[in-house]
Amino acid sequence: MNKSFLSFTLLLIPALLFSQNNTKLLNEIQKLNSDEAMKHATWSICVMPVKKDTILYEYNSNISLTPASTMKIATTGAALSLLGKDFMFETKLQYDGTFDTSTGTIEGNLYITGGGDPTLESEYFKNKEASGTILERWAKVLQSKGVKKITGNVIGDAGIFDYNMTPGEWVWGDMGNYYGAGASGLSYHDDKYTILYKSGAAGSPTSITAFKPEIKGLELNNNVIANGTEDNAYIYGSPYTYYRTAQGTIPANRIDYEVDGAMPDPALFCADEFTKALKKNGILISKKATTIRELKESKTYSKSDKHTLYIHFSPTLDSIIRFTNLKSINLFAESILKYLSYKKSGYGTEAEGTAIVTDFWRNKGVDVSGFFMNDGCGLARSNVMTTKTQAQILRVMAKDKNFTTFYNSLPVAGKSGSLGGLCVGTLAENNLHAKSGYMNRARGYAGYVKNKKGETLCFSLLANNYDCTPTEMKRKLEKLMVALAE
Repeated sequence: MNKSFLSFTLLLIPALLFSQNNTKLLNEIQKLNSDEAMKHATWSICVMPVKKDTILYEYNSNISLTPASTMKIATTGAALSLLGKDFMFETKLQYDGTFDTSTGTIEGNLYITGGGDPTLESEYFKNKEASGTILERWAKVLQSKGVKKITGNVIGDAGIFDYNMTPGEWVWGDMGNYYGAGASGLSYHDDKYTILYKSGAAGSPTSITAFKPEIKGLELNNNVIANGTEDNAYIYGSPYTYYRTAQGTIPANRIDYEVDGAMPDPALFCADEFTKALKKNGILISKKATTIRELKESKTYSKSDKHTLYIHFSPTLDSIIRFTNLKSINLFAESILKYLSYKKSGYGTEAEGTAIVTDFWRNKGVDVSGFFMNDGCGLARSNVMTTKTQAQILRVMAKDKNFTTFYNSLPVAGKSGSLGGLCVGTLAENNLHAKSGYMNRARGYAGYVKNKKGETLCFSLLANNYDCTPTEMKRKLEKLMVALAE
């Protein structure tokens, strides 16, 4: 046994007291530690039993690393505990001025007052039994209440959250893409649109056949080339701007190949679509759609009393968090984070939201030294946390009354989400529940697994700046997760 291996093993001696069946895990840890692909990398593991505040296995567990989307366990766990699994967002249809019920005329403006709900017309919450979009159904609701004419504007009000939809720490290469859609106080259609591409022979330019949905004023400079076998096209553009550039590659010889981008202004798009839906249902409105933000920028906004005509309730938080973790939806995580801020102060901001989550875990006894949170979803590279912090968060959640909801929201090895192709045919299959995280040169997993004795362990695995491909890194970490189950 060489000196470096002896020193490494001594770090793990306390773990030997808890289990005799640990040889494989120790071997896999040592293999990864000496792997050539990890020569320039930093990586860490921390394993704890849910029933005891002690570390069974650890390596570099106090080193701060980029967690990528495993950050979502901190956000969703805190939100479940603070808001409760039955919490629902509210979106209100309101008007100012007067409503003459005898003529059906609203002498004033109609407002869509956002409540931070990220699920309005979301692909994940389609009502298969209902006809039309949610906006068309809202139009019928107003029609049933006798509304026939609106003399003012349809105004999208996203003011529950700050207007900086994307955190300052997000990078330019992410913001224009669907996964970089930031949280609006009035989100709609997952805050994204789809570009339909036609591609020819490899190396040739592509052409755009359509946008779904069509967004008024959107202009796209298309530099995407046909090449490769995957979607490697990226869209560049910032919130509230309608000029976008797309570059990269998509597979050759495709028709209606889909690439998704982040919607410039979800609140304005929602107001514009609602105006169309009202007209479609025979409600007269002559003025164009707008938003509170636009009115404030043009200095034409004047605050007035609002009267509520209808309140729409979102699906319950447990179902929203299920998709947040299972599908790793950044928009959902960011909206939840900002709502925590709104609930506390009446105005949702990223900075206050991250402070609330950090303080929540600190007050639960989690060691948050080395935990620096800059968004709720993990897209910011400036996010860092230790595997010890993650394992402790998971252990605290195991004692929370909403644990079952949280546990069931995590992808299952060999069965669902990002873990669907992992650990198949091993003791981890259909056993290990974990949130995965991935961005360029950062990969990780954090969750729960039962060992052969039936004991539930919580674990965190993070690796940054490895020299191999993302797929190769995934397989290396998979071996550790299988060893945990064994």
